[in-house]
Amino acid sequence: MSDRAVRVLPAGRAALLVECDGLDEVLALHDALAGSAPDGVVELVPAARTLLVALDPARLPLESAENWVRRTARDRGSIDDGRAGAPGGAGAPPAGASSAADDRMADAVIEVDYRGEDLLDLAAVLDVTPEHLVARHVAAHWRVAFIGFAPGFGYLVADDWPFDVPRLDVARTRVPPGAVGLAGAFSGAYPRESPGGWRLIGRTDAVLWDPAADPPAALLPGRGVRFREATR
Repeated sequence: MSDRAVRVLPAGRAALLVECDGLDEVLALHDALAGSAPDGVVELVPAARTLLVALDPARLPLESAENWVRRTARDRGSIDDGRAGAPGGAGAPPAGASSAADDRMADAVIEVDYRGEDLLDLAAVLDVTPEHLVARHVAAHWRVAFIGFAPGFGYLVADDWPFDVPRLDVARTRVPPGAVGLAGAFSGAYPRESPGGWRLIGRTDAVLWDPAADPPAALLPGRGVRFREATR
């Protein structure tokens, strides 16, 4: 990633908004920044084409933070890409992080009952058997690319996921909590009831959003995720 590939903009007095060419650039820069974060970085918040760098300006002035971001973007080619599951990579906390932070970023294992209402139709659309679709979903090593749409809703991506899944022509007005779905290159699980146009392939009882927990979201950006077929 060259310095020209990112655009760094102030976002108020305590944050920078980094615009990238696409999600791959966002994830790569997120990993590089997470692995070299200086004192004063409060949070890194990735999205599909942007990365918000939240700061404590009393410890890290905006100008210094911008220089760090631009330098990291220029040097990223010499930094471990940190794809999901690689040591020191996706979502890895900076050196010296607590064991609690390590636990938060360890792979989440989500058990799924793969009897979603769109499973059979989607398998036909993709020209595979339902069993093959489920097997590929379970075998993939997913990663939380970013949080969006609803609190705790993680957009998951995987390098070893081969399908581009079309959304429903007409979105549902009600998707139950725990529904596991696919759309485009993403997978995800609905943390609470909401509308949605993703193809539903299963359901989980995992608690994905708990306002009383710290952090409230079970799936933090950068965290690895494994799906496991639940025993019926």
